[in-house]
Amino acid sequence: MKNVLLLIGAGQIGMAIARRMGYGMKIVIGDKRAENARAIAKTMCDAGFDAVPMETDLSSRESIRQTIAAAEQYGSIQMLVNAVGVSPSQASVETILRVDLYGTAMLLEEMRTHIAEGGVGVTISSQSGFRMPQLTAEEDALLAETPAEELLSLEMLQPGQIRDTLHAYQLAKRCNEKRVMAEAVHWGERGARINAIAPGIIVTPLAIDEFHGERGAFYQNMFAKCPAGRPGTADEVANVAELLMSQKGAFITGSTFLMDGGATASYFYGLLKPEQA
Repeated sequence: MKNVLLLIGAGQIGMAIARRMGYGMKIVIGDKRAENARAIAKTMCDAGFDAVPMETDLSSRESIRQTIAAAEQYGSIQMLVNAVGVSPSQASVETILRVDLYGTAMLLEEMRTHIAEGGVGVTISSQSGFRMPQLTAEEDALLAETPAEELLSLEMLQPGQIRDTLHAYQLAKRCNEKRVMAEAVHWGERGARINAIAPGIIVTPLAIDEFHGERGAFYQNMFAKCPAGRPGTADEVANVAELLMSQKGAFITGSTFLMDGGATASYFYGLLKPEQA
C-alpha cells in the first residue's frame, strides 16, 4: 500500500502539481475524457512516476465516489488536487455551474471523510472570481455553506440572474473561494488542510486555443497590460501548490492564493480598468 495523490483533471496544471508533489506516491488521475487521463498517466509513468488513469466526471457524485473508492484500494489519500475547469468561451452557463461550481463543492464535501488524517488538498480556481462586484454577506454564506446538492437551486444561480457564461464563471470561482473557506473547518477536524489557487492566464493547450479564438484579443491584451507583461506557466502554479501542500504551508488553510501577474491589480487600478479597456 502507498500514500495516494488523487488528481482530478488531466491537464497541464494538474500534471505539473502532481509531478512536483507526487514522487513516491500512487498517483490516481481522473478525467471525464479517459484518453486524456491515459495520456497524462503515460507521460508521468515514462518519467518514473507511479500513475494510473481513471474515467471520472466531476459533475457526477457517483463518479466521484467510485474514483475515491478506487484510489483507496491503493492506500490512504494524502493529497487531493482538483484541476478541473471549463472555459467560459467553450461551455454553456449550465455546464460551467454544474462542473466548476457544483462539482468542486461536491468533491470537497465528499473528501471530508476520505482525506487522510493530516492530509492536504488544493483546488484550482481563477482570477475571475476577483473581478465581479462583492456579494452580500448572505450570498457569500449561501455559496459557502449550502449543501452541494442544493447549490444549483439557489435563486442567485437561476438563469434570469446570470448575464452570460463569463458571469457564470465568475460566480463559480467566487463559490470556489468561499467553499474552500468553509470546507477548511470540516477538513480541520481531521487535521487536514484545503486551499485554492486562483491563476491568471496560464499557457496550456486550452489557453492557446483561447488565444486564437474569438476572445483571443481580450486575453492577449490582458497579459500584455498586466504588471508581469506575460502569461504564466503551469510550473509557476506548481510553485504555489508546493508551498500550500508542503509543511512550509502548515499554517495555511481555507485560503485562495491569487497568482495572475498583477492582472487583477491592473483591472482595478491600472491599464485594464474597464473604462480604459
